[in-house]
Amino acid sequence: MSGSARGTVPGLATPYPLGAALPAVYAEDDFGQRFVAGLDVVLAPLFNVLDSLEAYFSPALAPADFVDYLATWVGAELDGGEPIALRRHAVASAVALHRVRGTRQGLAAAVRLAFGVAPEISESGGASWSAAPLGPFPGTPASGLHVVLRVADPAAVDPHRLRAVVAAARPAHLPFTVAVTASGPSSATSSRTSEGA
Repeated sequence: MSGSARGTVPGLATPYPLGAALPAVYAEDDFGQRFVAGLDVVLAPLFNVLDSLEAYFSPALAPADFVDYLATWVGAELDGGEPIALRRHAVASAVALHRVRGTRQGLAAAVRLAFGVAPEISESGGASWSAAPLGPFPGTPASGLHVVLRVADPAAVDPHRLRAVVAAARPAHLPFTVAVTASGPSSATSSRTSEGA
């Protein structure tokens, strides 16, 4: 989490000034009143935070640095360089993503959230049924997962970041490969591939 944005705010008054709570002997003491007025300046932001505490736990309303803190609470897959709107969305959707983690739907949603593009996912597994026993098994004997991300500029996408997102959202037992390719007709000539286990 980056440094806090909360601190003294010029002109922010406290609803509970300390000078009014001092014993009567200090009511007209100039030094005492100025001393506690300095403490009021420090305490005023705390009252402000406490008065709006509920907003701090809403990703749409929380200050940017607190959104990063909330991301650690809910396990959102962020690297910290995303725009604030994307970080807010990641925190808000983290619980829903955890429900489908390890599934094709969850993997596609995690990659789309991180890169803004729906990936192409191919996997070795499959499911089918047969009225007779000993029917053919679906899928391929060697397990694996391949994720392709087609973007306009493959050089702008970090394949290591894609690999980290896929590693976190894939089924835990599957080895995987990732590739970043150019969208459009030139996709065969421009691609970057990375493997993971």
